[in-house]
Amino acid sequence: MALTAYTYLTIFDIFSLLTCLLTLWIQYQRSSSIYSFGYDRFVVLAVFASTMLAQLGALFIIKESIERFIMQPEIHTGRLLLGTILAFVVHMVVTYSINNRAMNHVVAASSSSWLQEHMTDMSESLCHVIPGLSKLLLPRLNPFALIAFAGAIALFSTHVLIDAKMYYSADTWAAVAIALMTWGTMFPMSMYTGKILLQTSPSHIIGQLDKLLREASTLDGVLEFRHEHFWTVSFGVLAGTLQVRVRRDADEQMVLAHVYNRLSNLVSELTIQIFKDDWTRSAMTYHLPSTTPFSSYPPPMTQGHCATSVSNFPRHSSQENFYFSNANIR
Repeated sequence: MALTAYTYLTIFDIFSLLTCLLTLWIQYQRSSSIYSFGYDRFVVLAVFASTMLAQLGALFIIKESIERFIMQPEIHTGRLLLGTILAFVVHMVVTYSINNRAMNHVVAASSSSWLQEHMTDMSESLCHVIPGLSKLLLPRLNPFALIAFAGAIALFSTHVLIDAKMYYSADTWAAVAIALMTWGTMFPMSMYTGKILLQTSPSHIIGQLDKLLREASTLDGVLEFRHEHFWTVSFGVLAGTLQVRVRRDADEQMVLAHVYNRLSNLVSELTIQIFKDDWTRSAMTYHLPSTTPFSSYPPPMTQGHCATSVSNFPRHSSQENFYFSNANIR
């Protein structure tokens, strides 16, 4: 049972490789009318599904282990070490030899697992005794490598206890330990990708957004901001929509440029709608298409051309009309 729990990491590695293939496919895709922000969210969904399946597998192992506690069968350890070594090598090769940008971004951006936190505490205590190990142990360890080492140690201990003491319950306890470590490792990643799929604003940039909006609200001609909404489209890509009400005598093009310049460094996909009191009603759209493929997280600044289209609408029957100016930045 412990070896089965450990080989579930290999199944997770297969899904990780499929995520890499999906990332490569998205590099050659362009946004469409249906997917206006491109297909980058498919990668987020793939990572979320992979981590959730790993957690479901861990829950299945725990359920089977509870049944074994009631009636513990005999365990044969003939090829236990061979399977452990094979699963360990495959997992480490996939973890360090494959450049999975999506998974690496999630590992770096998500919160630490309880296994990482306990390992960090032990490393700090050890570094007080042996300061030379600080460069090796104090940096944040890769959670996938950490669970691989911890699971291999649990399986080796199981092999020793069964061969020396005939303690068959060690296999069940090791399976529960590996399942709990798997669940604890995958849960922070599921939370991070789940928040992206729910289109929430990252907590670490809310303060920066508030500061930029306050600075932009002091620009000449800006009266107020309405319906501000910012969310994460994919890994490292922030999108936002904003409505700006300006004075009747304000230069809407100047206001549009200033507001965009203030927010564009933080918000990659920005849509600005300017309302201006006027006797005519017209619409003006600016579009800068992205020329950079899905290659890294976060993506670099994009460059493009500016296409302007102007269309006039009939006069509105009410006493007050509005001037619409939309800026779509990709």
